[in-house]
Amino acid sequence: MIRIRANLIAILACAAAAGLAFSICGCRGDSAGPAAAVPEATPFAPRLVKQQGSPELLEFKAGDVPGLVMVEVQNVELPGLLETSGQITYDDRRVSTIVSRVQGRIEETRVSLWDSVSRGEKIVALYSPDFMTAEAEYLQAHDTSKLIAAPGVGSSSDFAGSLLIAAKRKLQLLGMSESDIQAIRSPDPTVWMRAPLSGVVVDNKVQRGSAVNPGDILFTVGTLEDVWITGDIYEDDLARVQVGQQLDAVTTAFPDRTFKGIIARVSPNIDPGTHTAQIRCEVKNTNGMLKPQMLAKVTIVTRPGSALVIPQDALVFDIDNYYAFVEVSPGMFEHRKVAIASWSRAGYARIVSGLKAGDRVASGETLQVNALWHEAHGESS
Repeated sequence: MIRIRANLIAILACAAAAGLAFSICGCRGDSAGPAAAVPEATPFAPRLVKQQGSPELLEFKAGDVPGLVMVEVQNVELPGLLETSGQITYDDRRVSTIVSRVQGRIEETRVSLWDSVSRGEKIVALYSPDFMTAEAEYLQAHDTSKLIAAPGVGSSSDFAGSLLIAAKRKLQLLGMSESDIQAIRSPDPTVWMRAPLSGVVVDNKVQRGSAVNPGDILFTVGTLEDVWITGDIYEDDLARVQVGQQLDAVTTAFPDRTFKGIIARVSPNIDPGTHTAQIRCEVKNTNGMLKPQMLAKVTIVTRPGSALVIPQDALVFDIDNYYAFVEVSPGMFEHRKVAIASWSRAGYARIVSGLKAGDRVASGETLQVNALWHEAHGESS
């Protein structure tokens, strides 16, 4: 009996030991199992493809970047109206300056800034001994010519006449008008400078008593009867623009008033940074409402044209330029610089240079693609 009980105790001890061992092994299996069964996914690495004499290419598949789609550059029709913004300026043919041609000082001024003046009106009295010397020479030449022309006097009238013409020319070069020269009776060091045209004093650089030197600008007079509006035209629109075309201009100051004009000048130069050329529009300034430096919106009636457009999210701004990722072959993308212009349709941009119709470009996740480009170069985007 005692022997049977001892065997039973031994069997129970073995069973307990086996259960404990199984439990320990099971726990170890649970802790190590998942790490060994599910390995982590490794992200793809962008790769640069360098070709001699060709731009670098970035190799990846569009499916590697979630949300990335491929779009084509579209050629769309332009309406028969061409719009641009501009700024009002003086017509430089209707602006004149009064310049001192002698050394002296300002004795008196009769006008101030923004005053209206008439052509020939006295503006500023200028004192200079040069005037007195030139007037004395003129009077002497004038008296000599009359004396030689008298009956019984020698035949030097031609020489005397040449002296008189030279003396008169000297006064004209000093800025004296014909009427002032004819009115000279005695030498006077003070001469009135007159307005060269009718208009408005737009700049005043002198005060009474101030000293002046030859070449100093005293006043600037401009007329506002006709003004220019200077605007920018993109180079691919230049074929639609020509001198003499009619236009309408609207300013922010007078949004309900339309000013009529024509294109008077087209710049022969293209700005390489913006790919634009300037135009100058001649506009009739009714009642002087248009002021220099005002902003205006110009609408030109022209023949229809076409433009290249792409979604704005196909562009990425990097450093100081816009770029697009152009698919040159399946899975190969070129990081290409483009020039853009504003476009009336929301969400789209107009392409001025860098792309052509039918080019396929990455869109939607271009920031991620740009980050891959910098990563492939060992940089941070």
